[in-house]
Amino acid sequence: MPLLGGIRPPIALLCLLILALAGLTAKVLGPAGERAVPKAVLGSQQHFAQDGAIALRASIDERVTDLNRMAAALNAGKPADPERVLSDLSRTYQKWTGTTVLDLESGKVLAARGETIPLAWLDKDVLTGEHALTPRMVRLKTGDVRLMTMALLDRKDRPQQLLIASNSLSVPAINLGPFRSMAVVARGGEVLATEGFEQAEALNSDAERDELTFLHKQITRLSERAAKETEQDPVSAREPGSRGYPGVSGTLLGDAYNGRIATAGYASLASADPEQRKSVGAGLGLTVVAMLPVVQEQAVGQERELYGLVAAGVLVVFGLLAATVLWMAVQRPLLGLFLESRRLARGDLTRPVAVPRWGEAARVGAALERLRGQLSDGGGDAPQGSGAGKGRRGRLGLRVPLALTAVLLLLWCVPVGLLLNRTDASVSVPSTMVNDQRDRTDLVADRVRRALNEAQADLVSISRLIDADDPDRSTGVLDDALRKHTRYGSLYVVDEGGEVVARAGDEPNADWERGEADDKTDASADASGDQDQSLVRVSGEGGKKPVIQAGAALPDEKGMTLVGEIRVEFLNSLLNRPGLGEVRVVDAEARTIAASDGFLAFEGLPRESLTDLVRAGGVKVGAGPVENGLLLREGRSVTVAAAAPFSGGGVAADVGWTVVSWQNAKHFEIAPYEREDRSVLAGMLGLALIVVCLGWIHLVVVRPLRALAGSAEKLADGDLKTVLYPRYHDEVGAVVRSLELVRQQLQARRQNQARRSAEPRLGAGGR
Repeated sequence: MPLLGGIRPPIALLCLLILALAGLTAKVLGPAGERAVPKAVLGSQQHFAQDGAIALRASIDERVTDLNRMAAALNAGKPADPERVLSDLSRTYQKWTGTTVLDLESGKVLAARGETIPLAWLDKDVLTGEHALTPRMVRLKTGDVRLMTMALLDRKDRPQQLLIASNSLSVPAINLGPFRSMAVVARGGEVLATEGFEQAEALNSDAERDELTFLHKQITRLSERAAKETEQDPVSAREPGSRGYPGVSGTLLGDAYNGRIATAGYASLASADPEQRKSVGAGLGLTVVAMLPVVQEQAVGQERELYGLVAAGVLVVFGLLAATVLWMAVQRPLLGLFLESRRLARGDLTRPVAVPRWGEAARVGAALERLRGQLSDGGGDAPQGSGAGKGRRGRLGLRVPLALTAVLLLLWCVPVGLLLNRTDASVSVPSTMVNDQRDRTDLVADRVRRALNEAQADLVSISRLIDADDPDRSTGVLDDALRKHTRYGSLYVVDEGGEVVARAGDEPNADWERGEADDKTDASADASGDQDQSLVRVSGEGGKKPVIQAGAALPDEKGMTLVGEIRVEFLNSLLNRPGLGEVRVVDAEARTIAASDGFLAFEGLPRESLTDLVRAGGVKVGAGPVENGLLLREGRSVTVAAAAPFSGGGVAADVGWTVVSWQNAKHFEIAPYEREDRSVLAGMLGLALIVVCLGWIHLVVVRPLRALAGSAEKLADGDLKTVLYPRYHDEVGAVVRSLELVRQQLQARRQNQARRSAEPRLGAGGR
């Protein structure tokens, strides 16, 4: 018989799978080599590094774009002296450490602000060729590295001038939280800038200074390792179709010191996204490394290992019982029928058929005994009323042992999958996860605030190109700006009465009501927060989407304002960060303005505790509101939540918005939830084992045997015309072949008897 046919293979497979599952259970339900640092903590550092890389890349690209945009505005506007150029630049964008205007013909510095920019790096390759005016990293005499961004001032009837702006390569000013440090690393592992390290002078003891020295060494070593890891191309490093961060990122473990081990996440600015590959920041070969020393977890005790061994032992016992049931109730009777049917087919009719006690096998055995009687008495029918002539016709039959086997295995699968290692609200979540949720939420809030500030700064730059007396030219400028800036849904110029003078994009969704800030000129841009607040507004309550507007007064045009409506989808894209859960931007009344997932305009938060968290974050403490993070234990679930009000500079600082995030702690890869997931996995594998093996037995043995029982009974009842065809090359198929031989023998005997009974009548008629 074929190796994969019959009853033996599924029972053997069941035994093998049970042993394999028992071994897996003993391994994964025990300590299983649990790490000194949970995966969740390492993953959080990786996400933090990714956020830092995104912020740094966006900051670099925005600075390059802003400088080019300012140069374009100056080239298209009225001629201005270099000092005025730098004044306008610093007033519109407060982001450069130093700016310089250089006469290209004479090489003379015409104007300079901020830190002194060295010019020794300027040569022919920088100013001409394929990579002309490409941003360069330059090292100052102090050892610091600056990114030099250049733009050409080419105005009619005036000599060409070069506008140079320098800025540091440090990560944007974000809240790193306590004990975390971050580094910007160049190719080769050189650390260009660091954030988060305390100054040695501020430490109070030699032990603290020794620990600071240790951390400095660790960030250097980990940065070198991260630089090697990110040397690979981000496209080839990613699996096709994989999502998440588009660049190369990962985690590293450093050395331990004083009970804490250095953990790090790294992320390169280079990206596999075709759009982001065009980015200036992505082409600089930079990597961001985030390092955090965390307390090492204690090893799990021996009782945890004992749990796994006990569960594996119980599974082996239940598996042996299940295999015994299948062997006694299915395999043994079936093999007996195979031997008995083959004996009858060979003509051995001396011994009675050993009839099984019940089920389909008993029906087939009883039919074989009746057929033996028919073959023994020369083909006559067996007595229909004899007790031995009929098998027991149970509806369930062999389904009973299959069900009993399934119950035995379910007695292990259900408790292991649903009861063992279950967690509740008392699960201990590492404080690092709460701190990281808070700090990353603050980073997202800073990112959204900067985006709104950039949007309003863009409008200020665009407003210099608007000519209120030429609506057609103004419309062309707006169309061009709308193509370059996807953050806007529409751009339009309104006069003092609120009428739209020029427009590009969609129809305005809300009116722009003039406020005090609209009456201020550029010279008074540093006015109070209440005045600046009106430059970024939200309206549209009762509609499908919130309407977010930013405005900038047109210079030299009293009462005229350039308004841009910022797309909600743009803000939503800034909130979607892996490992942060659901993120929303809410106003001062905790009503939703933007969200990482779907939302209804101005809807409240789903939990009252989140609303209270937002209100607590808005309370001014010291210099202003602060971010908050906490654990919410409700029922059996644990939720990590954080709220970060807008703070910092710019026109969006005082709009009263807050970024709030929350996620179920079950998503964290920490020991209690990992053990629960392993238990559920073991239970699910047990269920799969039941379905595969018992389903196999039902399909290849039980169903064919039930059909065989019906065919055998019909044959015993005298149906010699129906030919029996074996469908399977196994024990059941062998019994069918034997029954077909018996049918042919009975049919031949009946034909011979009919022929012999007809011959005397023919002879008598012949006399």
